[in-house]
Amino acid sequence: MTFLTLSFFTSLVITLLIIRSSAQHAHRSADHDVSGPQKFHSRPVPRVGGTGIFVALVACVMMAQWQQPADSPTLWLLLLCSLPAFLSGVAEDLTKSMSPRRRLIFTACSAGLGVWLLDGVILRTDIPGVDTLIAMTPIAVALTVFVVTGVANAINIIDGFNGLASMCVLLMVLAIAYVAFQVQDTFIFTASLITAGAVLGFFVWNFPAGLIFLGDGGAYLLGFLLAELSVLLIHRNAVVSPIFVLLICAYPIFETIFTMYRRKVVRGVATAAPDGIHLHTLIHRRLIRWTLAENRERRRLTRRNSMTSPYLWLLCLSSVVPSLLWWNNTAVLSCFLLLFVVTYMWLYRCIVRFRTPRWLIFRRHQ
Repeated sequence: MTFLTLSFFTSLVITLLIIRSSAQHAHRSADHDVSGPQKFHSRPVPRVGGTGIFVALVACVMMAQWQQPADSPTLWLLLLCSLPAFLSGVAEDLTKSMSPRRRLIFTACSAGLGVWLLDGVILRTDIPGVDTLIAMTPIAVALTVFVVTGVANAINIIDGFNGLASMCVLLMVLAIAYVAFQVQDTFIFTASLITAGAVLGFFVWNFPAGLIFLGDGGAYLLGFLLAELSVLLIHRNAVVSPIFVLLICAYPIFETIFTMYRRKVVRGVATAAPDGIHLHTLIHRRLIRWTLAENRERRRLTRRNSMTSPYLWLLCLSSVVPSLLWWNNTAVLSCFLLLFVVTYMWLYRCIVRFRTPRWLIFRRHQ
């Protein structure tokens, strides 16, 4: 709990300092675009929330030097591996000139460092046919880099509303921490708690007021840590089902896969092209009825932004809860994974066709 507390308060204070000093660096750090298809804020907001999270991680790893000396070298290596993903995201936050492809390349570099320095390689998936292929080391390494890069990008994709990505990551890393505690993996347990505390410190200022955003730096950093800790958990602990980590990350992963299919196959545009029909965007526009009013008053815009995230938190929980209960049972986890995919597609289809179930629709009391 010491690591969780230190991480939380460090992130809380550093993020507050960034917010309070935003007048001095807003020309670089703020998101001034309030009119894009994925923009739902009413004023320029600092988008460098990942900085406070990273500083909190560093502070906790420094404390681990004397509290858990056996794990501190590995924690330092984990931070080192995260640097390409984090810094490329920060570069985009500050310059607005880092293309999605370049960010993905740097994130893949982080994944490659994880393979080299942490031996974080996917050696089993419990998926028929795949385990035979990854028995060959080059294929296993390629799959690992692809998965870690994909999950990091997935967190960036769902980072669209106040508290959405940060709360989902918090739920997922706490699930990893729980299983790491069950299998007595102190490194994964400590790293997960540190990450959770840092995310929670940021979350206080991000939800519901939206005083600061994760930015690409924060999203790629958290996505990389989530993916790398997931890979290391199943690599270091044979008793944990590989489907466990797939199920806890089901929402961001399937959101990304479905988005790629929708853009490339259905619409015939580039997979990196932004659009306004993600599931979270549709929920914002069509489930919260009072958002349809043409009222651009700042407080109302902020409130309806924040009202969107709890819907997706519940969706995320629908995969996290069963993964916690059956973390070592591949058959049960696979059934819940299939159920999640079916539920997601049903929900998306209903909303996009204006057939949303009445019980999901938010109505303002008159």
